[in-house]
Amino acid sequence: MQLYMTLRDAGETIGLFEPLMVSEGSPKRAELNDLALELAARSAAFQASLPASIADALAGLIRSMNCYYSNLIEGHNTHPVDIERAMNDDYSTDPEKRDLQLEAKAHIAVQKWIDEGGVHGRATTPNTILDLHRRFCELLPPDLLFVEHPTTGERLPVIPGAIRDHDVEIGRHVAVSPGAVHRFLTRLDEAYARAGRIDSILYAACAHHRFLWVHPFLDGNGRVARLMSYAMLRSALDTKGLWSVARGLARNEAEYKSHLMACDAPRHGDRDGRGTLSEAALADFTRFFLQTCIDQVTFMEGLMKPDRLRDRIMIWAEEEMRAGALLAKSDTVLRSVLLQGELARADVVALLGVNERSARRVTSALIDSGALTSTSTRAPLHLAFPAKLAGRWMPGLFPDA
Repeated sequence: MQLYMTLRDAGETIGLFEPLMVSEGSPKRAELNDLALELAARSAAFQASLPASIADALAGLIRSMNCYYSNLIEGHNTHPVDIERAMNDDYSTDPEKRDLQLEAKAHIAVQKWIDEGGVHGRATTPNTILDLHRRFCELLPPDLLFVEHPTTGERLPVIPGAIRDHDVEIGRHVAVSPGAVHRFLTRLDEAYARAGRIDSILYAACAHHRFLWVHPFLDGNGRVARLMSYAMLRSALDTKGLWSVARGLARNEAEYKSHLMACDAPRHGDRDGRGTLSEAALADFTRFFLQTCIDQVTFMEGLMKPDRLRDRIMIWAEEEMRAGALLAKSDTVLRSVLLQGELARADVVALLGVNERSARRVTSALIDSGALTSTSTRAPLHLAFPAKLAGRWMPGLFPDA
């Protein structure tokens, strides 16, 4: 608490960023409730449609996808194939590209921490918000831990997990003074402390903007906002990390940023809620956010339909065998893994009708290709979703390399 006392507090009143939620009396609330229910139903149905083995493999790729699109919104383009290389400690010799690979690796580490239950309680608590920032920034290379003062050109250090100690202006919005940040974050969390099923989904959108309005850090606010919303949706919908809103936000970046700017606007007359900021604009952003979530669930549903996914993978396997990249009968192993979820190595010999050495060569080539994975030389084989194959197996997930 002493940290906040040392920062300049201009005494701004908490009411400056009210309302924090679209009220029950808003003429737009009924539509938002319907969208929240639709999202919950679609997300649950998608999750139930996936075998556990497929879901586990997919969640890892979604982290790369989420990282790619979240960083893309910030103007940092690191393709998931390069992200995957970084996860294997294979970095570019170009210092700038290497820094972006390390940035992506940091983002994935934080999302993995969220996926593994790292957030205890609400994702909106000040301590969790500071922790998200700290965990992300402490893994960044030094060159990405500075921002340039817009007027003086001074290089200001970004301290992981520390509230900014300078005033900031984002577009036409002047954020609250540094010393006021903790008061506003506390109020943000209090507003979302008691949430029912529908409210908890709506809060993920509302908190997204109000957090950015406070702008607690010198840098990294956009990524922390998207990680926070990801954690909120994961908790509210038990998504298992199988889809993410970041792809949709990046593909509609202009509209996303336009909505965020609109939410900074003051209330437009007596029919626009009872807070200082526009409730109508917050409702419009919430609708956009929820529709984007629904679109992403729908997109993932289409990609992961078992028959279509199996057909795409088997066509890929046939082409790889013809090209000599995979050995004969590799498609038989893949088909068995797809149908059963896993395949014991001992069963490959009988499945293919070959000796143990030949079976080992087939499985080794499939593992080297990235199609299959195994925790050890004796462990069962499972399907993998490597970024380098995503363009063939799951077209449209992200751009080709």
